[in-house]
Amino acid sequence: MTGINKIPTYNLKVVVQETGIKPDTLRAWERRYGLPTPERTAGGHRLYSQYDIETLKWLLARQDEGLSISRAVELWETLRKDGQDPLIAMPSSIQDSSREFAGVVSGATLDELREHWIDAVMAFDEPIAENILTQAFARYPVETVCIELLQKGLSQVGMMWYGGGASVQQEHFASALAIRRLDALIAATPNPTRRARVLVGTPPGEEHTFSALVVTLLLRQRGWPVVYLGANVPLDRLKSTIEKVNPELVVFIAMQLDTAASLLDVARFLQAEDVPLAFGGLIFNQTPYLVDRIPGYYLGERLEHAAEIAEKILTINPPMSGGMSPSKAYKVARENFLNAQPHIEATLWQELQDTGMNYQDILIATNHLSNDIVAALSLGDMNYVQPEIEWLEGFGKNYHIPPAALKGYFEAYYQAASQHLDARGEPVIAWLDKVRQNFIN
Repeated sequence: MTGINKIPTYNLKVVVQETGIKPDTLRAWERRYGLPTPERTAGGHRLYSQYDIETLKWLLARQDEGLSISRAVELWETLRKDGQDPLIAMPSSIQDSSREFAGVVSGATLDELREHWIDAVMAFDEPIAENILTQAFARYPVETVCIELLQKGLSQVGMMWYGGGASVQQEHFASALAIRRLDALIAATPNPTRRARVLVGTPPGEEHTFSALVVTLLLRQRGWPVVYLGANVPLDRLKSTIEKVNPELVVFIAMQLDTAASLLDVARFLQAEDVPLAFGGLIFNQTPYLVDRIPGYYLGERLEHAAEIAEKILTINPPMSGGMSPSKAYKVARENFLNAQPHIEATLWQELQDTGMNYQDILIATNHLSNDIVAALSLGDMNYVQPEIEWLEGFGKNYHIPPAALKGYFEAYYQAASQHLDARGEPVIAWLDKVRQNFIN
């Protein structure tokens, strides 16, 4: 037998792109001849394996040689009855360029496939991007492709956007293709063989789902029954979900500082419910000491290890970190800032409207900075915002925002905060003073 993957993975659209066969024809062949034999998702959608795709290419090759489809199917069945794999006994060699597998790069390494995939998504070429993914999954283990091609590819596209070399539309297009493929792979995983149930999602406000989907896929491949909750899981709905699912573990992924703060709220809630939390995400890689603030199990810096760590938690049940609570001064400062925030932002706008700065830019920057300040106060350390400031500085340089504009913005924010915060807001004022001094110097 061939070593071609027989796990149902690809939807009808991918098969049409690879073979050139119309959907109606595929359905007719399935109905009349029993070839191919796709699996069905819970929603009734067809899922094909790579072996199914090669079977269709084999049938097309026989048609190119002059056989009718019915005779080609008879030949297939005859070879099978004789104990032969038709794909080996009579390899297909379709030469019609309209039926060739667009995007195939013969002998390409995984790194090369990743670069070709990035080129395709930058060109908004969906068929080639999809076919490159199909080729990669046919050659390499699913986990390897998810990390080495998809995760690194998305990271590279994100860095291109940050550096001004890609549009936000190109970044969103790449993410959409990656997430769609992960959805298909998850739908194709076999029934669970383990008993302990796991909830996976992202905390309130977190819209980035790639890492959570990868964890879901890898845990399901290991036989764990995983309920994927998706993005931006509201805390007020989590209690009823836990009561219905009765999970042994909850896995949440946070990518940003403000969603790390909402993750802390989730962790405290789960503590009260006596349900363990495992967590990870980009923000914890950028700010490692933030890990100590979250009561739960840290899944580590590398996404490919997250499922293994989660499995150890489920089987060994090691001691869980209790998390560090913020000081009383930070709790008081947070309340003071929240009360003063509308006044700070109104004063900031009055100060900046005559500077020529774009209204939308002021709105986005202020919303982002205010959310980060609240998050840092909730987590207990204003220094958690520093990586965000450094990111903003780099973004400004890459998009040719004058340093004077950023300097003026932080000076205005400091002055507005000093005007509306009292002594309780000292952690915020002191931090803003340090930031503006760095810009002045």
